[in-house]
Amino acid sequence: MTAFARRARATAARMHPELSLVSFTLLAHLEFQGGCRATDLAAHYTLDKSTISRQVGALEKAGLVERRLDPADHRVHVLHLTDRGNEVLVQVGDARRVAFQERLAGWSGADLSQFADYLLRYNEAAVEGPA
Repeated sequence: MTAFARRARATAARMHPELSLVSFTLLAHLEFQGGCRATDLAAHYTLDKSTISRQVGALEKAGLVERRLDPADHRVHVLHLTDRGNEVLVQVGDARRVAFQERLAGWSGADLSQFADYLLRYNEAAVEGPA
């Protein structure tokens, strides 16, 4: 698992050297949610607000995220991907798919199916079980 995590961080660094794996995770979450508050990100990932603030600051500085007033509550800012943020996510997604296809090219259909089942089982246990 450690090797897997290291490889994921290294891959993220190659795809966009200024951004961390955490940054890509936050971008993907913002895309999936259609935007959210920084406090929602902190709660979702059980991270300190200061950590999220630093990450969001880096994403804003890179032009990947912008703050918009919440139309329902003008006291609240909601984070949204910029056009550039969407472009980066598409590029990263494409690069990841190519890398996965290359790594798994020699695997049989049965191996791929079993691998997918194990990943689903692992992720379900992570959600359901203790942290």
